[in-house]
Amino acid sequence: MGLDGARGHGERTTAAPATPMPHQRPRRPAAPPPFDLPAWVAAPRPEAAPGIYRQGYAQVDPDRAEDAKVPTWPLLLRAGLNAVVGWLAYVYGVELAKYATTLIGVLPTRSAFVAVSVILTLNILVLAVVIKVFGRMGRWPEVWRRYVAPLMARTVTREEPAEEGAAAQAERTRDPWAALRLGGAAAAAGRLDGEPTGDVDYVRIQRAWESAQADPVFVPAFVEQVAARGAAAFAHPSEARELAGRDEQHDLLLSQVRLGTAQDVPKNPLTHRAAGFALDPSLLGTSLLAVGPAGTGKTARLARPVAEGLCLQALAGTACAVVIGAADAELGPDAWYDVVIAPGDQGSAYGLDLYGAVQDPDEAAARLAEALLPDELTARAETARTALQQVVGPFRAGFGRYPAVRELRALLGGEPEALEALVKALRAAGRLGAYERDLEQRERQRGRADDPGALLADRLALLDRPAFEGAFATDGTGRPPFAMRVLDHPLRVRVKLPERSHPEAARMLSRLVVGQFVQAAAAREDRSLFAGLVVDDASAALDAHIVRGLQRLRAANAGAVLLLRTLVDLPEALRAPLFGAVGCRMVFPGIAPWDGRLFSEAWGTHLVRETAVTHAPDTSGGLVRRAGRLGRKALSGTTAQTESVTTRDVERLRWSPSDLAHALPAGHAVVSLTAVSGEQVPPLLVDLRG
Repeated sequence: MGLDGARGHGERTTAAPATPMPHQRPRRPAAPPPFDLPAWVAAPRPEAAPGIYRQGYAQVDPDRAEDAKVPTWPLLLRAGLNAVVGWLAYVYGVELAKYATTLIGVLPTRSAFVAVSVILTLNILVLAVVIKVFGRMGRWPEVWRRYVAPLMARTVTREEPAEEGAAAQAERTRDPWAALRLGGAAAAAGRLDGEPTGDVDYVRIQRAWESAQADPVFVPAFVEQVAARGAAAFAHPSEARELAGRDEQHDLLLSQVRLGTAQDVPKNPLTHRAAGFALDPSLLGTSLLAVGPAGTGKTARLARPVAEGLCLQALAGTACAVVIGAADAELGPDAWYDVVIAPGDQGSAYGLDLYGAVQDPDEAAARLAEALLPDELTARAETARTALQQVVGPFRAGFGRYPAVRELRALLGGEPEALEALVKALRAAGRLGAYERDLEQRERQRGRADDPGALLADRLALLDRPAFEGAFATDGTGRPPFAMRVLDHPLRVRVKLPERSHPEAARMLSRLVVGQFVQAAAAREDRSLFAGLVVDDASAALDAHIVRGLQRLRAANAGAVLLLRTLVDLPEALRAPLFGAVGCRMVFPGIAPWDGRLFSEAWGTHLVRETAVTHAPDTSGGLVRRAGRLGRKALSGTTAQTESVTTRDVERLRWSPSDLAHALPAGHAVVSLTAVSGEQVPPLLVDLRG
């Protein structure tokens, strides 16, 4: 399958809605400022916990975060009082030490040098004790961090020259092509200096340079390509260097896409508060499950940004993307993708290979059988799988290809003409003896009440419709079929499901494509590219086989983003295994309490310090005090009470089902993260509104 046709198909664009819906992000201006490559490359990207957008991130000092809990004026007053008392203690301490040394006869009997040394030593010791004791009580280190150090930093900044010369600016600005100059590709660096270069171009060329450095023989070829094409060197096969109308904030150096901002609330870890929230392949590699009702922004604020990020990474040569959703889902225009598969649309340039180009016919038949069966008939999956294998294997052996939908339906239905043609082809190929037993067993089952072939034929009838003509051809007469075996190439694939016109067929195709992705991603020999899958509505796409396959994606440099309206759409037997198979879980506002219960149980509990205040009537004192309390009660109507304060650590749910169902603000989400390395981040409250 080539990409020339994909480029032609990708030229079609879809019109954006004139007015964004309330749950959609407002579009950024159409004419952004010119991209400043040196500043982008030189931007700080400190190491940070998973989920933090690292470009421009300022690391949080835990001590400084704790300091912010103390009000300013009480802190300064306490520090000042301790300073005054400490000064007095220092003065009297020094005088007392001098007097004590005089009494023991140290000073009169020693030289002046020894006397001065003793006095200085005493001053230092007394000063150290005063600073240690009163500095701790007055919280002087906190005052230094919050007020003195920032003031000194601002003073130093004001003293620096307001303007720097061009030479000084050049010294401070990082050369984006320094690695090329130092590695013997100065001519290529000079060619790139004179061209406008975007972030996609930079990452793509840097990746090509890293590959060329593996063997010095490739360096001249690298220089020649850059000298000839400049910033367009090593371009994506589609020749695209940017996505039209990209909306999100990306850092392609780290493959991050920013989705929002973690809120500055006590429930969030200190390191994440007020920091940008982002996803990258190290997190998507554990797969993400997002649950939320329709209209809460799952597509606009999660699926589309992730799809956009994967498409940009594909253009940069670091990923491949497969995006599945309804034909009218806002998952980016067709121009974003190299291959657009739209069963039911006669204008679609590509079809779908129902067998995924799998070489083993038994494996291909097993995956197709699982996709064809509805959820309520999964108990018959084993017999259906066997029935399909009994006709797919012989057909491929006899005709050298897989059967088309109509041919497969005829064989499963037991049509005599189809069976005779198959036997004749097997005899001509000399393979009849190997498959004769399968055909006889299929013949014995035909006509029985429990024949799985009849059930599969009825299900295939949903795909044997005029609207799907040429979409699933296997003999080369229809549209070129797309197969998942190409996941080792930086492709961008969009699958548009006919959910409105053929809903049950769309469910089967969704399950089939997701199953093929899971199977193909895990079977890749070259796993250098991250294989990303985005499913806008995964309620029909999940079964036990796919859930098990999600766990294997982590080791295959692949991952999936699965969106659900509610967990009730899944069979109950799949819910707990699905939660265990994914590493990242996300909740949008408005979910049902029974959905929230599963997330709450998965996120567990944590220790919370609780303070309990108890009031009790005051019965202490003698006759006079009791008489006074009686008079106070007669005059004010209140009884004197004692107050008891108890502080203890107790276990509480991180997020209760009630909080998840009723307390999440609009435009927000709660998300927990697990990286491929095993590092975990507890649930974060994230604002996704920009």
